[in-house]
Amino acid sequence: MQTVVIIVHLMIVAVLIGAVLLQKSEGGGLGMGGGAGFMSSRGTANLLTRTTAILAVGFFLTSLFLSWYAGYDRKPSSIIGAGAPAQQQPAGGAPVSAPTSGGILDSLKKADQQQGQQAPAAPAGPQAPQSQ
Repeated sequence: MQTVVIIVHLMIVAVLIGAVLLQKSEGGGLGMGGGAGFMSSRGTANLLTRTTAILAVGFFLTSLFLSWYAGYDRKPSSIIGAGAPAQQQPAGGAPVSAPTSGGILDSLKKADQQQGQQAPAAPAGPQAPQSQ
């Protein structure tokens, strides 16, 4: 049902854009209005104005329906009763400690060596490639 309403909504949008582009410019805010346009008769202007209004109402109704339908099955939840999320350790095993001597590269090399000595476990998910 949502797919049908989305298709109808997109068709209304396309026709609404066309109807607005067919209308004659009334203002001249950019200094280029006036002249004999493609649709210059008064009856056509009334028809396009009514068509634009009807399409605008259809656009708003389908927009409201789609927003209502998107939140229909959403259940309210409270953030007050939720506990703190559990802290997880990195997938590498032992946490990397702060360097006591040397730089960060030395501590990362030591952590990499410690991981190499441990038996490799099966990864829980996709892993980034590691250099050899």
